[in-house]
Amino acid sequence: MDYVNLGRSGLQVSPLCLGTMNFGPLTSEEDSFAIMDKAHELGINFFDTANVYGWKKGEGVTENILGRWFAQGGGRRERTVIATKLYGDMGDWPNERRLSALNIRRACDASLKRMQTDYIDIYQAHHVDRNTPFEEFWEAMEILRQQGKIIYVGSSNFAGWHIAKAQETAARRGTFGLTSEQSHYNLLTRAVELEVLPACEDYGIGVIPWSPLAGGLLGGVLRKIDKGRSASDTMVRELDKHRDKIEAYEKLCDELGEDPAYVALAWLLRQRAVTAPIIGPRTLEQLEGSMHTLEIDLDEATLARLDEIFPGHRTAPEDYAW
Repeated sequence: MDYVNLGRSGLQVSPLCLGTMNFGPLTSEEDSFAIMDKAHELGINFFDTANVYGWKKGEGVTENILGRWFAQGGGRRERTVIATKLYGDMGDWPNERRLSALNIRRACDASLKRMQTDYIDIYQAHHVDRNTPFEEFWEAMEILRQQGKIIYVGSSNFAGWHIAKAQETAARRGTFGLTSEQSHYNLLTRAVELEVLPACEDYGIGVIPWSPLAGGLLGGVLRKIDKGRSASDTMVRELDKHRDKIEAYEKLCDELGEDPAYVALAWLLRQRAVTAPIIGPRTLEQLEGSMHTLEIDLDEATLARLDEIFPGHRTAPEDYAW
């Protein structure tokens, strides 16, 4: 495994990040443990989760699974760069959501308890909170860092100007600011190329794309349907909207002799500011297969063909002005 720095930081992470959102709702605890053990065996040291994962309000189902896995010992916690997130509803009362200093403090302590660890490597805002000033956000995060409860701070789903405002506020306070930004980014969803990626590149923030396979549309969906595998109603509707593009894409992947899922991940690794796409395997086989991504070298001609199939964006304002 060739590890990479997360943005401008000295933190080294694997170029694929293990997403844990399926742990609990779709993947049993036993299978989740096996996937995490295999991830370490394969050299993946970067895991992502969130306090709301498991989708049972206030229970932190997925973080609890991680905690029980860490508790087995054997260097599991020490070898893992764990990133978790806060923002979503963890209860029905005020201050059990969003990014107030009060919720940041309470949510961090709750995540630490669930994951049975005394520190979080990367503590991420799951969304921007327009009602909390960045001065309050940074003061709360600085206190957590001083207490040794977190090491780095990250964001998720921030617009370019949110990133700039966060960084400039941090700079005025003399602190490091954001280390990472988790954005919705894949061949079909490329709006972050307008301002988010340029902002992250300029500030030295590592981008961690989520939904790199566009909910399965870029994972060989036509091949699977042709083989009689069922698809959700949402998947069918999205496929109907993008069928021409998906057909052209899977044809290109056939020419390359590569699985569409791995081509989509390999493409992300070639994009500016991207550190590690988040993969969300439900099985060991899916995890092991993902490692082939790191062996794929997309040449300039292939990258150009992918841009023809899935047109992207130039940096703003040139994308829409002169």
